[in-house]
Amino acid sequence: MIIQKTKEEIELMRQSALVVSKTLGMLAKEVKPGVTSLYLDKLAEEFIREQGAIPGFLGLYDFPNTLCMSPNSQVVHGIPNNTPLTEGDILSIDCGAILNDYYGDHAYTFPVGEIAPETQKLLDVTKESLYVGIREFKVGNRVGDVGYAIQQYTEKHGYGVVRELVGHGLGKTMHEDPEMPNYGRRGRGKKFIEGMVVAIEPMTNMGTQKIRHHKDGWTITTLDEKPSAHFEHNVAIVDGKPELLSTFHYIYEALGIESDEEKEFRQQPLVL
Repeated sequence: MIIQKTKEEIELMRQSALVVSKTLGMLAKEVKPGVTSLYLDKLAEEFIREQGAIPGFLGLYDFPNTLCMSPNSQVVHGIPNNTPLTEGDILSIDCGAILNDYYGDHAYTFPVGEIAPETQKLLDVTKESLYVGIREFKVGNRVGDVGYAIQQYTEKHGYGVVRELVGHGLGKTMHEDPEMPNYGRRGRGKKFIEGMVVAIEPMTNMGTQKIRHHKDGWTITTLDEKPSAHFEHNVAIVDGKPELLSTFHYIYEALGIESDEEKEFRQQPLVL
């Protein structure tokens, strides 16, 4: 069942999402060779609690940490550890936080130092596909319209779109209806309605779409061990159109990146 949110509830969810956005921005300065994902995880937990929020992943389904940290061929749900990052790695950081009883949940894949051009292209295309999908999240469209748009955009570059892992509705629980696959057929699936809030999150592999689940119950890697990228935003339907609740602004500010990619998805300026 899709749980519609009022405009007031959506604004509360925006605050939850911004806690995550700020956390990822803080971490952006810390992702570098020699740093461990467990160190980043500790920083994130402290930062989230300082914002008056609660880590959204810690203990959820018995997950042991604040962040899902997935380097290189890991797709999602990687468990932080003491292995130092090295030059040329990429690192997906997926973060959740609870504020005002609502979840924020989004992700960004960071380069660690200088990365190979082909790896940078994977990151660029995956992030671009996120916005291609968000554009289709509007009243009257269906789940398949978002998935189709993401799939077509990424597959035309020769990348594999993961099938077993999907985006989802978001609210007072982490996973609500509907599931939001990154593949599909136009006009299929549940219809989008005013007040929906979802997490759209393309997961794109440089090679095969196939994945492997590891014995720890969490870690998922590409079957061919090639890199995978993951980007995620929280989006509401407001006045029939997609409205971003999360932002990569804090990441870009930390890294000195200029971008107006989010502008078309904001009906009013972002309040920082």
